[in-house]
Amino acid sequence: MALKIDIQKTDVLRVIYEFNKTYGIDFSNYAEMSFKRRVEHILVSHNLHNVDDLIRKTRENKEYFQKCVNDITVNTTELFRDVTVWNNLRRNVLNLFREKTHINIWHAGCSSGEEVYSMLILLNELNLLDKAKVFATDINTEILDKARNGIFNNRLHHAYFDSFDKVIKVNPLNFEETLDVPYSKYFEQDPLNKNFRVKKFLRDKVTFKQHNLVEGSIFYKFDLIFCRNVIIYFNTELQNKVISLFHESLFNDGMLLVGAHENITYLPMGSKFDPKIMKGLYFKK
Repeated sequence: MALKIDIQKTDVLRVIYEFNKTYGIDFSNYAEMSFKRRVEHILVSHNLHNVDDLIRKTRENKEYFQKCVNDITVNTTELFRDVTVWNNLRRNVLNLFREKTHINIWHAGCSSGEEVYSMLILLNELNLLDKAKVFATDINTEILDKARNGIFNNRLHHAYFDSFDKVIKVNPLNFEETLDVPYSKYFEQDPLNKNFRVKKFLRDKVTFKQHNLVEGSIFYKFDLIFCRNVIIYFNTELQNKVISLFHESLFNDGMLLVGAHENITYLPMGSKFDPKIMKGLYFKK
């Protein structure tokens, strides 16, 4: 039977205080129960008896602290996750950028990179890839390395190609028609290791960098920012802070895409897109 540790709120607050005091990483505005569960998971998986052990080890070893940060941050993503979103982007959103000479895109909280590569594939199919400058950021250094490598396991991600078919192989002008887009156009299969890798011309198109949304600042101006299913783990105060950062990082006609179930209560000077076009999409006026 798996060991279960249930820590108190005072323990959670101590961990938050020590992480911020020692390394300047502030988790104080993360959703409390979500953060508590992640700390409990660390204690169990790292064979620690209590938060005193955790605090001591993170104080003594910065690399261990970063590993704990990596374990705390939630990383869930898929290639063409939520097909409806990607089909809406293809048919109703990305065409708005055709007249631009450059398209700047930021994937905030990019996790292992599937969303980033999904976007690059879609841009290429729309003949917009050459115009695009793409940044992908995350606080988790291990997951960023995985994203850079672009290697995914066939067994774990067997549904990816089904989603690929529903977005890339369907003609948006005639849903009954199937387009001939081979997987080999974008992926290299490795049957021996039972994985596949995103092709180099896509991997080279992305600038991956570590970035903390909590303490982050503007580092570029963007036409489109993705931050799907990330701010749901923040409390309202931090959500507002991050949305303000995104707002300032967008060009005046730029767009912000969040998760369909994420409720943005504060969008300074912003306007919501017609929900009939796409739920979760906002644009800056």
